[in-house]
Amino acid sequence: MHKSEAEILLVEDNPADIELSLHALRSENLCNHIHVARDGEEALDYVFRRAAYSTRPEECNPTIILLDLKLPKVDGMEVLRQVKANVSTRMIPVVILTSSSEERDVCESYRLGVNSYIQKPVDFTQFRETVKHLGLYWLVVNHAVPAHAQTKAA
Repeated sequence: MHKSEAEILLVEDNPADIELSLHALRSENLCNHIHVARDGEEALDYVFRRAAYSTRPEECNPTIILLDLKLPKVDGMEVLRQVKANVSTRMIPVVILTSSSEERDVCESYRLGVNSYIQKPVDFTQFRETVKHLGLYWLVVNHAVPAHAQTKAA
């Protein structure tokens, strides 16, 4: 997949972190679509094409999911659990981007199949740089599973 075809699902409820993430990703022209889900329920609806997203095209899965853990409605750990438990979505890379450095969160995330766990830097400049490098790695350097192969795994 070319970087121009990349789609990011950013699951974040903090408006400042949303803006910093969007700025970092857009300033590098890493993808042409970033969808923001502001709680875990909306993220699950988006990924599994439910409710307001029921008409979202099946072939348009996110290239990567950037997921906070502390979310309203459904927490990030449950979002991760459901994404990785479903055969049609388990190959989508999920990167936890959270303020939590709790060992139990790190261990549980990896047990559930997270692809990477990153603690959000407190400094705005470092946060922006972290998101930029994260995007460069997952959307440019890393070889993603082709979209047609994801559905064959199901």
